[in-house]
Amino acid sequence: MKKILLNFKSRGDDFNELVQEAFNRDILHFLVSKDTYSEFENIERVKTYSWNKNLDTDYLIFNDMSLLEEQFEQKDLNKSLGYYKELKSKDDEDEIRELANTNKVDFIIVSAKDWKIIPFENLIASMHKKDTELIADVENIEEAELMLKTLEIGVDGVLYTPQKSMDLIDLKNLVGKIYELELTEAEIKTIQSIPESDRVCVDTTSLLRPGEGMLIGSTAMGFALVHAEVFETQFVASRPFRVNAGDVSAYILVPEDDPNSLNIYRTKYLSEIKGGVKVLAVNKEGKARIVSVGRVKIETRPMLRFELEAKTNGDTIPISCICQNAETIRLVDTQGEAVSVVNLKEGDKVLVHLGPGATHFGTAIEETIIEK
Repeated sequence: MKKILLNFKSRGDDFNELVQEAFNRDILHFLVSKDTYSEFENIERVKTYSWNKNLDTDYLIFNDMSLLEEQFEQKDLNKSLGYYKELKSKDDEDEIRELANTNKVDFIIVSAKDWKIIPFENLIASMHKKDTELIADVENIEEAELMLKTLEIGVDGVLYTPQKSMDLIDLKNLVGKIYELELTEAEIKTIQSIPESDRVCVDTTSLLRPGEGMLIGSTAMGFALVHAEVFETQFVASRPFRVNAGDVSAYILVPEDDPNSLNIYRTKYLSEIKGGVKVLAVNKEGKARIVSVGRVKIETRPMLRFELEAKTNGDTIPISCICQNAETIRLVDTQGEAVSVVNLKEGDKVLVHLGPGATHFGTAIEETIIEK
């Protein structure tokens, strides 16, 4: 789990509200000062950090290398040590890397005001297998997200000064949500040709991987895993950023945008998807990640309509999806293999996700609804 370290050195007007919201969100690492330490000192589950040696915090931070080296000589110190460095030059980057190689500090907090991405890429690459944590001092949520995802690995945590409660919700969503969807098998019952439909290709800003695609369905009862176009053929080059998803009326799964919701996802119509929207890319194990859409392409193409049935708790769940009638469009079978829709036949089984059954503007609700 990535670490969120909150800067509570100052006691602002919203201090008590922000502290309570941090506890509510299970954020328990705090940078404190002489003015704020008393708020946390008797709470066992929190971890406190400070530059002040006179405070009985769990972690002691230094921003002077000579003083830190003196501290290394004190064998009786019952504290974990950290180092804070403002990165301004290549020499600063080298100093951080060398200190991490000694394994003498538990973490290094790095602030970079000018050059950010390249220095952090270098540090992540050299430190991600070491015991010393790399913490980025960030100014806003967007920068926190960037640091946590740089080189896919990201930093080990962020130091952030919250301004409002929503900041804490956004931070927790960045590090705390694990997207995992249950996939099950469904049997193809009928396949119907549709001479022409408006088909939607979803082109993402990410490279999709073998075994990965998007969950698409004609109803909210269930969604078939439509594989990304990652395969080379003798006639068509791969499009590893693309899922040829289905017709304009189909549902696609997108991440839930309500921070208070217990749902992982909501639905949108494919006709609503456009550049800048975030959608869920899902692999054959059901693990999902958020990807951004770069563009969509809508064109008229011949399609195939698949009617499927899945079983759950003794009930039969009808599912349907509509895919372009072309060799490069694939569903995923129960062995995790991508199978071209032109080769699928009645009786074959593919992977699906059973949905909520009823939605209102994309949000699951408890309601009797009939979709055919």
